[in-house]
Amino acid sequence: MRRRTALLASAAALTVTLTGCARSADPVEHPGRTATERVRSAGPGAGQGVRPKAPAAERTARPHAPAAEQAYRRWGLAAPLAPAPTPARTPAAGPLAGGPARPALPPVVDRIPTRDKVVFLTYDDGAERDPRFVTMVRELRLPVSMFLTDSVVGPGYAHFARLRSVGAGLQNHTLDHAALRGLPYAGQRAEICGQQDKLRARFGLRPRLFRPPYGTYDTVTLRAAADCGITAVVLWRASMGPTDLAYTHGSHRLRPGDVVAVDPDETRGPSLRERTTRLLRRIQEQGLTVGRLEDYL
Repeated sequence: MRRRTALLASAAALTVTLTGCARSADPVEHPGRTATERVRSAGPGAGQGVRPKAPAAERTARPHAPAAEQAYRRWGLAAPLAPAPTPARTPAAGPLAGGPARPALPPVVDRIPTRDKVVFLTYDDGAERDPRFVTMVRELRLPVSMFLTDSVVGPGYAHFARLRSVGAGLQNHTLDHAALRGLPYAGQRAEICGQQDKLRARFGLRPRLFRPPYGTYDTVTLRAAADCGITAVVLWRASMGPTDLAYTHGSHRLRPGDVVAVDPDETRGPSLRERTTRLLRRIQEQGLTVGRLEDYL
């Protein structure tokens, strides 16, 4: 009886041992089961060497070529415009103690003394309001200065707000495009200060630069301009007409620092965009680029 009981106990112990070994061997003998469960719980594509997709915003922000590199071709240029250097700024001198209360007369410039290989693009009046010109300025990152006449711009100030939003400078070209030379001080001041007030009301700015209509002025013009907050009177050494450049004096070649006026009259031929493209080609041919006038004056 005792021997039978001992045999039964030994058999039970052996059964327990074999069962435990079978359970402990399951992870070793079937490794795929728990790995598969982990992959399934991790989601599709996990553990399969598949690179997860980038977010949609990141995928759409990868054009075949940067927009800035494509823009110059779209606007008819053979190469991108070289970036203009950042000029060293010279702080304006303050009034001397005990000096005159009225501001000094502003300088008259048609060229900026600089060693930088830049010229400056300026546009007058505000009659042309082609939205594609805004696109051109934005895509080429073209620094331009617009000298605006209120009676010419009329209801078109929104166009120049868009130009300003893409980097254009807005400056003063009088209220009514009157020839100023010979007019009394009160009349000249009204033309200049009146447009200062218009531009401040429209854009919250008071321009520092002024261009007299037709490029004519006298000492009274300079006095009135100074009293209206103008710090420089800007003429031009070269102008871009329908087909080519014309020069007011000096060599018939663009030089660093030249101020260039782009003819505003589209009735005589190419559009403003086409004339700007022709001018940019000439600038590039002569090893120059376009600078921001407001950075140098």
